[in-house]
Amino acid sequence: MSKTRAIQVATLIVILGIYEMLSRSGRFYQGAIPPLGEIGRAFVVQLAQPDLYLNLWVTAYEVVFGFAIAMAVGVLLGIVLGAAPLLGTVVAPFIDSLATTPKIIFLPIAMLLVGTGPPSKVLMAALSAIFPVMIAVAAGMRQINPVLIRVGRSFRCSWWQMVTKIYMPSLSQPIVSGARLGFGLCIVITLLSEIKISKLGLGFLTIDAYNHYQIPQMYALLLLIFVIAVGTNALISRLASR
Repeated sequence: MSKTRAIQVATLIVILGIYEMLSRSGRFYQGAIPPLGEIGRAFVVQLAQPDLYLNLWVTAYEVVFGFAIAMAVGVLLGIVLGAAPLLGTVVAPFIDSLATTPKIIFLPIAMLLVGTGPPSKVLMAALSAIFPVMIAVAAGMRQINPVLIRVGRSFRCSWWQMVTKIYMPSLSQPIVSGARLGFGLCIVITLLSEIKISKLGLGFLTIDAYNHYQIPQMYALLLLIFVIAVGTNALISRLASR
């Protein structure tokens, strides 16, 4: 085991140890911080519940579909804004303002447009992820070697050829950075939307466990969400490195 990995494992053990001490200290409301053993048993029980996988599928559909829309639209708009400096300068204040606005405030509009079912969560996920992708790609466009662009234009490349032969190969790192941030935002806004208005999804299961004061089950669901998010983020990084 490498030194870095050993430090990471030791840090995790310390964090879990502190948590266990707090759960048994009696300083918190009974059941608010359940012991790790109870969470582990609840986690196993949750994995054996058939309805978990239906709700997991609903959340996965909403996140993945929304993320795909955000990537396609965000990359395209980022390239357009980066390739047209004047346009990028004009719309930059509006994009920055929208990017920093909490997207959950647009949930009522999404409900009015597409209802309270999965499409509204897809729309919210796409809206939350599109801005980091677009901003990262537009910034990456400004870092492309001007020589490459002049060469493409001297060969009279079409706009599509410029995108596929020059822009996209030069934008791999900005796209990955925007994708990783955007995917995290997709998960956050999807779960928040499910907590607010849904009857299906991991967000709904989590708030339902809270409402019925099934605290170990709530922690188990949060742990499952954390594992899925970390695993998916690692998969994105691995695919990008290849």
